[in-house]
Amino acid sequence: MAGHRKLGKATDQRLALLKNQVSQLLWNGKLETTAARAKEVQKIAEKLITLAINTYKDTIEVEKTKIVDGQATTRKVINDGASKLAARRTLMANLADLQEPRLNKENKTAYAIRTKAVRHPLIEKIFNVYAPKFDQRAETSGQKGGYTAIYKMNPRRGDAAEMALIVILSSTQNKHKKHCEFFTVLFCYPFATQFFCKCNINQPQCFGNAKPL
Repeated sequence: MAGHRKLGKATDQRLALLKNQVSQLLWNGKLETTAARAKEVQKIAEKLITLAINTYKDTIEVEKTKIVDGQATTRKVINDGASKLAARRTLMANLADLQEPRLNKENKTAYAIRTKAVRHPLIEKIFNVYAPKFDQRAETSGQKGGYTAIYKMNPRRGDAAEMALIVILSSTQNKHKKHCEFFTVLFCYPFATQFFCKCNINQPQCFGNAKPL
């Protein structure tokens, strides 16, 4: 039995598709796609998050000396350790280099100044947001894995393809214990057109006609 779904595409096309979809999921926190693609995206995303969790604490502090106008200035810098550096390179090889979007009415100069400090925002988000969050959840609740959840949606118009919504769970949300507002709404109102979840993202989001998969 094959270890992955072919998704009806050639190898290079399938890998490029999954790379883009995993990147969008980690960047936006949710992704709507077909059920078969969502299951493949889930496997890759959870492996990458686990890799970040296991290595995000591996840092070393070094001193760098810079000579300005004949005077030496020393400052301390936090660099990646060997394990985190290897993990960073793995993430960069398997994810698209997504950048911060330009704000409304923001000119090119202001955008360059705002985003100058972070060269790879998606990678930094994985190390600085997802990894500490799920590592803390593992310490408090003892749950490792289960960073994402897939919800079945209505078939797609036109070809009736089975659609699904994959979301990244919050640190307090357990995919095995349906004790959050999102699941309560889903089970109470399975035919509603809008569901608002306050436990997954900072602000309520409309997930459409979603049902647990």
